[in-house]
Amino acid sequence: MHAALVFLLTASTLAGLLGGSFLTVLVTRGPYVFGLLEGPPPRGGWSLWGPRSRCPACLTPLPWTAVLPVIGYLLVRGRCRACGVSVPALYPLLEAAGAALGLLAGLAFVDDLPALVIGLFFLLGLLALGVIDARIGYLPDALTLPLIALGLGASAFGVFVSPLQALLGLSIGGGMMLALTGGYRLLRGREGLGGGDVKMVALGGAFLGPFGLPPALLIASLAALIGTLLSQRSRLRGDTAVKFGPYLALGIGAVFLLPSLMTHFAG
Repeated sequence: MHAALVFLLTASTLAGLLGGSFLTVLVTRGPYVFGLLEGPPPRGGWSLWGPRSRCPACLTPLPWTAVLPVIGYLLVRGRCRACGVSVPALYPLLEAAGAALGLLAGLAFVDDLPALVIGLFFLLGLLALGVIDARIGYLPDALTLPLIALGLGASAFGVFVSPLQALLGLSIGGGMMLALTGGYRLLRGREGLGGGDVKMVALGGAFLGPFGLPPALLIASLAALIGTLLSQRSRLRGDTAVKFGPYLALGIGAVFLLPSLMTHFAG
């Protein structure tokens, strides 16, 4: 393996690791910052940039060694040193997932630095959206809309898809989901898909174009079916609510990465 490739993959993996570390803040504080949840704010108010990370139980500020991505969790053995309460495993898992996405993005876009940088932002955004939806049942516009703008902006420079493909994917994906939502409301008299799901499919269309959406939605739907059957075995009913965001993130991310990864390894 060439030294330049090793450097690129190392850098992209580290960037993903640091991005995953920021996601631990984004998915826990973001819902309060974005006004989706209410709770007692810390001194100075809710912010993604402060105050310093604290134990969620006793609010003791964490030492710098404890906030090192992944390693910090291992150093403190998953517990706050002040009160002994377990630190959520979500933190190191997000950091590890970010590192994995960084490595995959580096492999997928090894010959295209702009695509690598934008693609990693996009993948980390999908991860954040999926986790937030799984935790609180919302897909915040504060994340979805800037990512849509990023996809459209990237297409203007020919990154991933052409501007026409991005616009078609955005409009077809969003329009199709709006039609499904309206039809479900007419037939069942209640909401089916949420507005956040509609915008997330539109986001996928902006990055994948109209031809990437069908396989992404197929993967998302199959994953949602399997996940729901496994998690709701004895309680599954016709009106069982499904948080679709995590499955959309999986489907969109898979279709975004797999073709480029297959091309890389085939070559």
